[in-house]
Amino acid sequence: MRFMTSSDKPENASDTTATPAEHTGVAARDWATASADPQYRAAVVDLLGALAYGELAAFERLAEDAKLAPTLADKAELAKMASAEFHHFERLRDRLAEIGEEPTRAMEPFVAAYDGFHKQTAPSDWLEGLVKAYVGDSIASDFYREVAARLDSDSRGLVLAVLDDTGHGGFAVEKVRAAIDADPRVGGRLALWARRLMGEALSQSQRVVAERDALSTMLVGGVADGFDLAEVGKMFSRITEAHTKRMAALGLAA
Repeated sequence: MRFMTSSDKPENASDTTATPAEHTGVAARDWATASADPQYRAAVVDLLGALAYGELAAFERLAEDAKLAPTLADKAELAKMASAEFHHFERLRDRLAEIGEEPTRAMEPFVAAYDGFHKQTAPSDWLEGLVKAYVGDSIASDFYREVAARLDSDSRGLVLAVLDDTGHGGFAVEKVRAAIDADPRVGGRLALWARRLMGEALSQSQRVVAERDALSTMLVGGVADGFDLAEVGKMFSRITEAHTKRMAALGLAA
């Protein structure tokens, strides 16, 4: 979904998501078996709907940000990323249709939260757009990866696939670090921007979950193998740690 895959990570930005060594409970089942529970099915439909609209919104945003690119080559690179996001959207849309759900209906509950996030975090220039895609979107992706570890095998595989990087993490790191080298004052401004993004991204993820009963129930253990309170704390610690490493990769103070 975003800017990082295991093959594209800076050395100091390793994935911190905790994944069970051996899947148990719902995570050990396939969709056909797990979806017999109507509450679990509703939770997964919500999750896929949220991710689908997130990918569609990311496509729109990256296409818009491409207008800020300083060179034609940079514009083409962002257009390529936008295309990858749209491909992820199509996979989620097709999966919703495959399991008998209307994709638009599944996405609609999440439009306000995503649109609100992007309105609050509209970049003012090219560099802010890169930091948002690399840092801000990755925070939400980390959150959804944590959730994916507790899904049935079919849903988990799809979610993890669409959360994968669009393949251009190194591009953002290279451009931002070069800008800071050219003018160190840029680093302070972008560090403040990235901190704001973290707060907004975490709030947005929490809003998405809190507004949907089936999804929030799944997360706290009412359906599937959810998180207990101690695990919630550990999850956010892992997300914060990953954010700090991404900031370091960009040459920014967390």
